[in-house]
Amino acid sequence: MNKVLIDTNIYSHAMRGNNEVTSYLRQVTDIGISSISIGELLSGFQAGNKESINRQELNVFLDSPRVTLYYVDEVVAEFYSSILNQLKKQGTPIPTNDIWIAAIALQQGLPIYTFDQHFENIAGLLRSVHVVILQDAAI
Repeated sequence: MNKVLIDTNIYSHAMRGNNEVTSYLRQVTDIGISSISIGELLSGFQAGNKESINRQELNVFLDSPRVTLYYVDEVVAEFYSSILNQLKKQGTPIPTNDIWIAAIALQQGLPIYTFDQHFENIAGLLRSVHVVILQDAAI
């Protein structure tokens, strides 16, 4: 396994010590995370009671040479608009932030590592990259 774009829930599970997630991530040479996921994480940190600790852990993670932070740009916005219209036509909406994450994955040609099965609704994503979905009854 070379590269993967992690969904926000994967980061959260890794930080909580989920063995399945951490084992998988140890095998990856380049772990991508989106600026969208960073926003979701920071929002959760602010709502919790360990914001400072969580921010420090995130900064250590982002400083790793194996981690790449991907941002939204005009090309990603084009992918977003295509995905959004595809999902509307299919009648299979998913959360907006996940559409942005999928758009980054498509633009970068990266597989998504996630617990969210709704990424399966993005046909272009499934054709161009492999979506890794873990089945975990504890979620």
